[in-house]
Amino acid sequence: MPPSQRPSAHSAAQTQAAPQASLHRVKLLVTGIVQGVGFRPFVYRLAHELGLSGLTFNHSLGVTIELQGASAQLAQFIATLTQTPPPLARIDSVTQETMAPIPNSQGFEIIQSQASEGAQVAVSADKSCCEDCLNEIKDPHNRHFRYPFTNCTNCGPRYTLINALPYDRPNTSMAKFSLCEQCAEAYADPLNRRYHAQPVSCPNCGPQLTLTTPNGQAIAHSDAALDRCVALLQQGDIVAIKGLGGFHLVCDASNHQAVMRLRDRKQRPAKPFAVMCSDLNMAKTLAKASEAEWQLLCSAERPITLLERIDNPSLLSPGVAPDIDRLGLFLPYTPLHHLLLAQLQRPLVATSANRSGEPIITESVGIQNQLAGVVDAILDHDRAILNGCDDSVVQMIDDELQVIRLARGYAPLTLHWQDSVKEHTLAVGAQQKNSLAFGFGHNLVLSPHIGDLFSLEAEHYFTDTLATFSRLYQFTPRYVVSDRHPDYAPTRWARDYAAEQACHHSQVQHHYAHILSVMAAQQYTGKVLGFSFDGTGLGDDKQLWGGEVMLADVYGYRRIAHLQPMALIGHEQAINDPRRIMLALLFEQYSPEAIAALNLPAIQGMSPLLIQNLYQLWRKDVAIHQTSSIGRLFDALACLLGLMTRTQFEGQAGMLLEGAANRVANEPAPLRFTLPLVEGVWQTDHLWQQILNAMSLRDNAPQWQGLIARAFMDCLADAIDSLASEHAHLPVVLTGGVFQNRYLLKHTQRRLKQRNQQVLSPKQVPVNDGGIALGQLWHEIHRQRSAAKQ
Repeated sequence: MPPSQRPSAHSAAQTQAAPQASLHRVKLLVTGIVQGVGFRPFVYRLAHELGLSGLTFNHSLGVTIELQGASAQLAQFIATLTQTPPPLARIDSVTQETMAPIPNSQGFEIIQSQASEGAQVAVSADKSCCEDCLNEIKDPHNRHFRYPFTNCTNCGPRYTLINALPYDRPNTSMAKFSLCEQCAEAYADPLNRRYHAQPVSCPNCGPQLTLTTPNGQAIAHSDAALDRCVALLQQGDIVAIKGLGGFHLVCDASNHQAVMRLRDRKQRPAKPFAVMCSDLNMAKTLAKASEAEWQLLCSAERPITLLERIDNPSLLSPGVAPDIDRLGLFLPYTPLHHLLLAQLQRPLVATSANRSGEPIITESVGIQNQLAGVVDAILDHDRAILNGCDDSVVQMIDDELQVIRLARGYAPLTLHWQDSVKEHTLAVGAQQKNSLAFGFGHNLVLSPHIGDLFSLEAEHYFTDTLATFSRLYQFTPRYVVSDRHPDYAPTRWARDYAAEQACHHSQVQHHYAHILSVMAAQQYTGKVLGFSFDGTGLGDDKQLWGGEVMLADVYGYRRIAHLQPMALIGHEQAINDPRRIMLALLFEQYSPEAIAALNLPAIQGMSPLLIQNLYQLWRKDVAIHQTSSIGRLFDALACLLGLMTRTQFEGQAGMLLEGAANRVANEPAPLRFTLPLVEGVWQTDHLWQQILNAMSLRDNAPQWQGLIARAFMDCLADAIDSLASEHAHLPVVLTGGVFQNRYLLKHTQRRLKQRNQQVLSPKQVPVNDGGIALGQLWHEIHRQRSAAKQ
């Protein structure tokens, strides 16, 4: 039976048919983010307004619409649909087919979804609670009053509860909850904003809260659980609270003892905590921001937004972000968070519930097994999280979005490609900040943040995420692409999978993949000048790179410049102990005895014997373990300036140097460093000597650390601009984790733009290792196309 003759799932209001002689009928296939975003109700209302008859339904490719009526109304429908779709929808393509009119066709109907093989529809990311739902949970006369799982078509969970496509309730974790009469009526009414909102429920038929002890014994349920949780937080306790994509560890951010207790229990001495504020007014008491930054904070994605911190110990414990001038703030994004903060009226630390470097925990049993000694209670609920998803982290640089962690609200990130990926292609990303990228049909999909793959739990999360996308899209990779580092967990997985499945396995150099990720975000295939600055990645010479300049396109690259390599004393140990990198740079010019005579603050706590032993190690490692990493140079400088002695979290040195530079940003600049480029090598030793000479400032300049940090980053910006000016005809790519440093990126981009040199934006793709998989994918699909032409 053709779709137009199938029984409808809803009896539509009758519309007046146009005269038979002027009738036309078309079929539209719409792809993109068109399921779970109110798309079919929008289509229904628009068709009704224009007097068009026909039908619409979901399927695994997107949404099909059949329309019949006068040509003018059909044209108006298509124009309105494509130009002003529903707010959460994104239309990638509309394919139109002419059909024979059906005699006596009347009314417009939404019919039952159809499953099919080869899913192409883009899965929507989870969205924050909308104003309509928020007003309902505040209204004592509404049946959703104080209900923590209130949602509608315009908000709520998507990715985190979906099991299969098409996106319908039986294919979600809401399948076990039977709708009550009132919810069923709303769910079935196309004119209701809850029409086919798959997580729709109310206190009579939906998920419920339970407060338990750390070992899982029930304390309270429903409203009482929420009230008891509030009381525990008010008295300084730490509670694990289940959100959309996993648990948070939560405590009163204004209670210094509670914050330090959380640091002690979680063994997280320095890494900043994110803070959730009840509303924008509270956020403005804790941070300064531009209008664009406030808008980002309040956006439907509700990301953790890095803002300039206001020191106010009475409102926020200094232990939240020690020694950092930035603060990660976010607003409530679920009804539960809104209810919690409305009662507390104080900011909350809300950090991902996990062990350091591991994935976010999604089930209470994980809290009980791994973090029972950290929390005092667990606020759980019975709506299962099928796909874990951490909070997104973003910042604005010159009012342009930079995504640091691609997750809730933004991910999965689906890019529509005009060309087609002929064979399913999987890119497995990097070892740290791992994500996966999938190529099929016209879709390039970047998964939510997975994390660092240094534990079995993290590797399981990697395979679980792969299984999710394989299930959603019936995805079976025939091509697999990985990093070149042989010991990375994703590389090992790709190698083993390719051997077992007899499929093609290719590899892409790490820093080239960084550049490719920005090109993929822009769908750019031509030549670029790429600056790829990060911590470490395996280079072609088997050394660790990280300060690379490449002329690159989608088919390959040529390394034209790099930072002068420096020794890693003790190899991996130097990454955690940046004093070793600092000393390696000093040993290039000074003996251990001469170093002691320099009277540097960073050396004062080190014994002469330790320095002598490290010197002997350096003499062995200087030709063996080297790196051209600018990230490691940041570590060495932060150590030299006495800002840190050990690396306690990734990117710490960059944050500390940026904070120091910002404190003197408006003062005269007495220092200016240069970084000469000789035969394609930036002379690190020359720069380091200038920095050592400037250390004399500490005797008469209170802000000497900031002045040196500022001059250092200005020097890097100058070096980039100088080299870019030699290739002024090429677009520039600035990528790698080092370019998350706001000061460096802002000043570099301003120099380039002053000369009108194009800088490609990464858009929503992280410039850190979270974007590596997309870069790998972009290279591989073009390699396949090139091979097919030969």
